[in-house]
Order: sequence, then structure tokens, then C-alpha cells
Amino acid sequence: MTATSQPDGAQQPEQAALAARILDALPQTQCTRCGYPDCRGYAEALANGTAAINQCPPGGEAGVARLARLLGQPSVPLNPVHGQETPRAVMWIDENWCIGCTLCIKACPTDAIVGTRKRMHTVIETWCTGCELCLPVCPVDCIEVENASGTQTGWDAWSAEQAATARSRYEFRSIRLIQEERKRVERLEKRAIEKLNDLPAHSHHTDPAVLDKKRQIIEAAIARARAKRTSA
Repeated sequence: MTATSQPDGAQQPEQAALAARILDALPQTQCTRCGYPDCRGYAEALANGTAAINQCPPGGEAGVARLARLLGQPSVPLNPVHGQETPRAVMWIDENWCIGCTLCIKACPTDAIVGTRKRMHTVIETWCTGCELCLPVCPVDCIEVENASGTQTGWDAWSAEQAATARSRYEFRSIRLIQEERKRVERLEKRAIEKLNDLPAHSHHTDPAVLDKKRQIIEAAIARARAKRTSA
């Protein structure tokens, strides 16, 4: 059975090892321009043979050459469908326009934007990968793109140290989001159990048939929450 035919996207050990090496060669901007949700997704697709080596604009032509050597393929031009090779960018938030909606904070893959609701947000430049994922979610267009590398592009504008930092921050954020979702589900389950234990007090209805139907709905919701928590 090949990796692409295994359930849930499972990979053979040798393909998983190849995907790990490919991931190490990517810039870790997590920009999704390659067409995958993150750098790991692109690496796994490359290892499975379902993606091309020229889909990563942040890596540029140098990045394509890296992947070509790693996979034993001829180097090809960057595919313009996925974007152009450009100087490295950092985001800047105009405090005069920021409304503190937190949407950019939620979109940032490396937690490089700090702030609270209804308070001005700030970009920590050393953590910003220039992915631009915060731009489309800003409702007031208060985020600007600044050139951070002059005329240097691709890996000339990005270092292995910066990639390592971006990767660790992205992985930490991914773990944090999983933990936060698990806690949210646990809170909902707790509330549902409390309601189920004293359903008449939590309902305007007194009809036993109606209460029984509500009880079934709550029990089903609890079951879903437990299943989700177990699979998380």
C-alpha cells in the first residue's frame, strides 16, 4: 500500500522521513501560498509526489534548487501561480486606525502580533515571517507591508535561524490552540452535564415528553464532546 492510498493521509516510514528532511529545507513562513495549510503539509505532499518543487515563493529560486537536490529532480522556475519571489516583508500596524478586533492575532501563524480586544495591536518584527495572512482579515486595512530585506529575496533574505524560530513558534502555537480547544470542549461538556442532572430547573418546559427529547439532545452533545476530546 502506498502512502497516498493509506487512510487519513498516513505515510510509510521512508516517506515520513523524507517529509521531515523536506520540512527542514523549507523557510517555515507558513504562508500557505504553496496551496497547503502549512509548510509541513507541503513537505508531506512533496514526499508523496503530489506537489511540485516550485510552489514556495518565500524560498524563491534558491528554495526550488534545495528541493531539487533533495528529491533528485531538475530545478525548474518558480511557478507564478503561487506568487513571485520578492524581498522579505514584515507587517506594521497603524495605531491610528487599529480598532483592536484581534482578527489579525488569530490569523498570525507565529503569534507575532500582540494586543487585546479594543486595544491597539503591535507586530513583533523578529517573529513576523511576512506571510501576510493578517492582511485579508483586517476590517479597516490598518496593516501595512514593509520591505525588510532591501533587494535580497528568497533565502538571501531569510536565514536558517529565522526559519528555526518561525517553526518553533508555529509548532508552539499549534499545541496551544489544541489545548485551548480541549479546554473549551471540557467546559461545554461540564455545563451540559450540569444541565442534564437538573433538566427541569434549566427548562421552561414541564412536559415529560419535551424534557425527554431535550435530554436526548444533551446526551448526544455530551457524547460528541467526549469523542472530540478523545480524538484531539
